[in-house]
Amino acid sequence: MAARILANLLAAGSMVLGRAVVQAYQKALQNANKTGVAQEALNNMQRVRKTMTEQEARLILGIGEKTTWEEILQKYDALFEKNAKSGSFYLQSKVHRAKECLEAAYQSKDGQPS
Repeated sequence: MAARILANLLAAGSMVLGRAVVQAYQKALQNANKTGVAQEALNNMQRVRKTMTEQEARLILGIGEKTTWEEILQKYDALFEKNAKSGSFYLQSKVHRAKECLEAAYQSKDGQPS
């Protein structure tokens, strides 16, 4: 009998606690929207998703500023294949994004990658 009463008290208490947590979360969201904190957090998240810089792309591919487009393609092919064999999709995608970044940089400088 005592165990049943204790179980009922625990169940009722957890329900009350659950409702309080939900209400507190909703109130926090309302306050964040009023003060602009939510918008600031969204802006910070967008800054994190920045595009790759040309310098970062060169570091990933291991090339210098005077590297020709043919050398970039050779380095890209070698690194892309190496990561394809080792199974590192993350590194493979970084190498691909680096090539895309440099391709855009070369197109804006010369009109077309050589």
